Amino acid sequence: MPTSLANSIRTRLAAAAVLALWPGHAPAQMQHQHGGEAACSEPALHCATKVTPAFAADGTLWLAWMAGGRISVASSRDAGKSFSAAAQATPEALNLDWGPDARPKIAIDAEGGIALAFSIFKDKAFNGQVLTTRSLDGGKSFAGARPITASNESQRFEAIGFDGNGELFAVWLDKRNRVQAREAGRKYEGAALFFATSNDGGVAWPEARMAAENTCECCRIALAFDPSNRPVAMFRNIFGDGVRDHAVIAFADVATPGEPRRVSEDDWRIAACPHHGPSLAISRDGTYHATWFTNGKVRKGLFYAYSRDGGQTFSAPLAIGDPKRAPSRPYVLAAAKRLAMVWKEFDGERTTVRLMTSADDGRSWAQPRTIAETADASDHPLLVTDGRRSYLSWMTKADGYRFIPIEDES
Repeated sequence: MPTSLANSIRTRLAAAAVLALWPGHAPAQMQHQHGGEAACSEPALHCATKVTPAFAADGTLWLAWMAGGRISVASSRDAGKSFSAAAQATPEALNLDWGPDARPKIAIDAEGGIALAFSIFKDKAFNGQVLTTRSLDGGKSFAGARPITASNESQRFEAIGFDGNGELFAVWLDKRNRVQAREAGRKYEGAALFFATSNDGGVAWPEARMAAENTCECCRIALAFDPSNRPVAMFRNIFGDGVRDHAVIAFADVATPGEPRRVSEDDWRIAACPHHGPSLAISRDGTYHATWFTNGKVRKGLFYAYSRDGGQTFSAPLAIGDPKRAPSRPYVLAAAKRLAMVWKEFDGERTTVRLMTSADDGRSWAQPRTIAETADASDHPLLVTDGRRSYLSWMTKADGYRFIPIEDES
């Protein structure tokens, strides 16, 4: 196939993938589509479709990615200019969850121990299983991946993070309750939000517990920790008769979930999977910063809101992005001195990553600007900070992995 024709086809496929997540294309959102065409089938970083960054306490940047059916990691001591040789956390090829909102998760404790979590498909019906693995030698080797729970039902869309006490907290979407519902002849909507805490960094997990029932079953979960190291999860919930709007749950501690609180009443009634989850960051004063996508009756597109009372109430939603350019995949980061928010836009030919920043904890925002672009398939844009500077992490097929500094926080 001629190169120009191949590039044209890839561009049209990228356009279709983005438009499928925009108002007027809701039916396409229920399809389990591949999360980006792989550049190649090797486990190397340049073949990856999903890349997740994390900084260690000593300033080392770590990446976890999926490629060639494997999860791999590598580190950088020069802010992404160069990387160590990759280590494969999963030596055998797996049927990795390739859904649009699925990706490997990485968390690093204060001593440099690395925890990974990811999900695999167990069957053709997209039932999943969440696996975790741990490295105690600086990412040189990993223990064999083990299930996060003994349940034989489906688990997907995990999120993990270490709290201030060094305990590894995890939340995920779980469908075990549908078995009891079927046996009782009841209809079961969606999934449930389950959680567990490991006190040995993910080597062993206690019995999982439920935090909320009847959640949307196929969107990423946003996990953050408040200034008291209490976990807070944001997720797409099912309210009433099929309304899939967002909610937050603030945990009193790693073992005690609070009540779900609605972030915004968008009234998105859809009997399908949006595959478009939220982002959540918590600033040093405890303010929640939430971003999300909706295609509801009340509002459509990307939005931001904040809560200054621990998620009890949220501000009026602020629209984000140019609605003519299909804005998607928002991500928010609360760094030391300012907030940063990124998202993708598509003009029919190129995908751009747009950035806004706030120096007053979300009360006002600078005008958006473009900080990266590509003409082919790309991963979701992510933000990460080393405490001094914030960075954009973005994997693209045409241009490779991008790690771009945003703001100096010193």
